[in-house]
Amino acid sequence: MTTVRTRTRNARHPHDDAPDTAAEFRRIVSLPDGPEKEKARQEVVRAWMPMADRLAQRFRNRGESLEDLQQVASLGLVKAVTRYDPDRGSAFESFAVPTIVGEVKRHFRDHLWGVHVPRRVQELRNRVRISRRELSLSMGERSPSVAQVAEHSGLSEEDVLVGMEALESYSTLSLDAELPGSDDGYSLSDTLGRAEPGFEHIVYRESVKPRLRRLPERERHILYLRFFCDMTQSKIAEQLGISQMHVSRLISRTCERLQREVDADTEPGAAPAPAAPAPTHLEAA
Repeated sequence: MTTVRTRTRNARHPHDDAPDTAAEFRRIVSLPDGPEKEKARQEVVRAWMPMADRLAQRFRNRGESLEDLQQVASLGLVKAVTRYDPDRGSAFESFAVPTIVGEVKRHFRDHLWGVHVPRRVQELRNRVRISRRELSLSMGERSPSVAQVAEHSGLSEEDVLVGMEALESYSTLSLDAELPGSDDGYSLSDTLGRAEPGFEHIVYRESVKPRLRRLPERERHILYLRFFCDMTQSKIAEQLGISQMHVSRLISRTCERLQREVDADTEPGAAPAPAAPAPTHLEAA
């Protein structure tokens, strides 16, 4: 059983209870891949877990629960233990701390932004935020200009503007949020437009119009009498000298044909409708 030792407080270590796992890491390197090596790594991870928890606490109160942050930090610790090479001469802590902190920061970048922002823009945001904070310490109540932030951060003014825009993208505002200065509950959702039902009728009418013009004269006339003059099928049959059943069949057949043609034109790759002949009294359709 491997025993992990703890350094004393006079070892001048940033973490008072940081374990001394140098021997354990040398043993891990000497072991072949397998259960024994994995068990040794798990023991080292458990020994360094208090440090990972403390690093996670640095990021609390930023919109994520401490428990979730500790889990992310633990994942970073596992990665650090797996990747650490004691033969390179550096102490494990100097390798593990940036690995764990980087894992937590990636978690914030990848999972907690209300709006998807590219990684480069997120980095610009962080540099701009830090520069503005440092400049504000020496400028009092005045806000630094874009040029001053650019000079301080080493970024171009264009990148500074991008980073400043990203400062407002970390979290989203609810559509139910009340607008500033509103006393009657007027919210963002009240400023949004509504779908106009008439638009669908216009699109459908414009799709049907050229097909109506291409119909035979009798079918076109029957549809005109039925749908524009609001005549009953019996009245149409009487006027044209045909049976009411024949009128019904013509109307049904013609409407079904028009529907099929309109549906076919809405499919991808459909050929455009041929040019229509001169308009008739159905042009008002």
